[in-house]
Parts: sequence; C-alpha cells; structure tokens
Amino acid sequence: MGLEQFKNRNVGTQNYTKLDLPRSPVTGWCKFKQVVSRTLSGELFVGLGVTMRIMVQSLVGGQSHATLYPFEKLPISPRYRAIHEMLRLLESGHYRCIGCGLCEKICPADCITMDTAYDKNQRKEVTEYTINFGRCIFCGYCAEVCPELAIVHGNRIETASEQRASFSLFDDMLTPIDNLNLQQEYQGFGAVTPNADENIKKTPLAY
Repeated sequence: MGLEQFKNRNVGTQNYTKLDLPRSPVTGWCKFKQVVSRTLSGELFVGLGVTMRIMVQSLVGGQSHATLYPFEKLPISPRYRAIHEMLRLLESGHYRCIGCGLCEKICPADCITMDTAYDKNQRKEVTEYTINFGRCIFCGYCAEVCPELAIVHGNRIETASEQRASFSLFDDMLTPIDNLNLQQEYQGFGAVTPNADENIKKTPLAY
C-alpha cells in the first residue's frame, strides 16, 4: 500500500472479526465454576502425570534425576571461583606469597587484610593475611593480579559457618605441609594453564 492509498483508505469498509471473549467472573459462584472447569479440563492431571512418571522411574527403575547432596557432589569446573587457596613452593615448602599487597589493593570488596614484616634474613614475610568471605564477591581479581601464583581459587564450595571469622585465616587457606605432594599446580582460577609456555611464544601480547 502506497502513501496516498494509506491516507485515502476507508476504514469503515474493512472487515473485522469480533472476538467473543469470556468476561472475568465477578461473583463467588462464577469464580467457583471457573476453578472447577479449569481443574477438570485435564491440564492439572497432565502435570501430575509427569510428576508421577518421574517419581516411579526414580523409585522403581533407579533413574534418579537429582543429586543426593552432600553424599553426592556434581563436578565443578577447574576455573570455578570457589574458596581461595594459598600455594607453597614445592622445593622448600615455604609459602609463595611475597607480601607485595597487590591483592589487597585490587580487591573491590575491600575484604583482604595483610600485614608483613622482615625476618632475620631480611626477607619479607606475611605475618597476617585474612579474607573476609562475608564480603568477598569471588571476582578473582586477587588471583589474576598475583605475580607469584600464590593465591588461586580452589574447589571448596561449602562456605557455611557459625562464625563470620571462620575460613578466613591464612593458615586455613594454605596448603598443609603434609599434603604438599598433592598440591596441583594448574588448578583453580588464576593459575596458569599447562601449555602457557607454548602459547606465550605464539601470542605474547595475549598473555
């Protein structure tokens, strides 16, 4: 339809279809009849049939569609940002953190507190390191900015506690010295990938 035809169109000559829509019930009896008619229409029983079928498959056939947490846990991605972990040096067992304070400065939630001092060998050591998980938003900035790969996100996702101060101390996040041989280097958000050396030679600007 052109512009002139659109302007000169006769709206009264067009054919319209009038829809006879049911009115909303006003009285209590009309509302009751509407509920009964919708209940007996079959839509409710279709949903109940699907529920019963899934329940029978779970009880009789053993085809469970749910995970029995905490007895069963779904696998999580190695790049998932869970509770932080502090890694150690595999050679000496000393913690990798050098106390540079970059994680404390970059934290947008201001939940990292660090205090450092110099030991007898004039090496900076971390005397206090806490993360307030009540304020942490698990953005991963601390793991990305760490120059020593000392802090990564592990696979511990249970953060429930009775005290706010729980799971926030440096020793709680540090890898136990007895399990140093079980420490996985390339795991957790913020850690480098196993083929990082090959990738950095190909595209150095991307790394």
